[in-house]
Amino acid sequence: MSAQLDVLGLGRKAYGDALELQRRLARDRIAGRIEHDVLILVEHSPVVTLGRSFRPQSLPTPRAALEARGIEVFDIERGGDITFHGPGQLVGYPIFDLKQHRQDVHWFLRQLEESLIRSLASLGIQGERREGHTGVWTASRKIASIGIHLKQWVTWHGFALNVTTDLSYFDLIVPCGIPNVIMTSIHRELAEHTPRDVWARALEQVVLGVAEVFEVTPQMVSLEAVLARIGADGVVEV
Repeated sequence: MSAQLDVLGLGRKAYGDALELQRRLARDRIAGRIEHDVLILVEHSPVVTLGRSFRPQSLPTPRAALEARGIEVFDIERGGDITFHGPGQLVGYPIFDLKQHRQDVHWFLRQLEESLIRSLASLGIQGERREGHTGVWTASRKIASIGIHLKQWVTWHGFALNVTTDLSYFDLIVPCGIPNVIMTSIHRELAEHTPRDVWARALEQVVLGVAEVFEVTPQMVSLEAVLARIGADGVVEV
């Protein structure tokens, strides 16, 4: 019997709230207060995040100009350079204990890529890797970004899959610090063939892709149920 994966759908939530929730759940997973791995699925309002490898040239737009447009900016602990999150983008935060899988960060990143490649295939898009870079591309255009943090073999942060994202936001940054990268989305790749329920289908296929690749059984859970198991003291309201 495969292990259970608790899938927590948050809908649209502020990035800061989701970040604090990730950190809390990671602490509880490290401490053994959470029995199963957790996959948080969420959509954010416009936000730019700067990872540990951020370089100033990756942000040609002044922070004040971003904030004037209602785009938040966060310096965070994940690996990688700069990325954008916003409406129409499916963001996944796996809180996984790699001691229960394989204690190899590169293996974990390749597994996340494979999960998204399989998810895209189910929607009629051929996903692929690009040598020397983490993430998923299709026909040389980047459709998903990945960046994680790891402590005592427990992961947080994760992946961002462009579904119906307004891609013009990426013009404000150098996505992932890759010069001249072209960003794309499921909607752009499928054009007029985009299904009306593309968001729901993308979410479903991502869950199935992660479950298949990591050999776990997904179970949708509520935030209240997760917090009830560990006690909610000190958890940010989301």
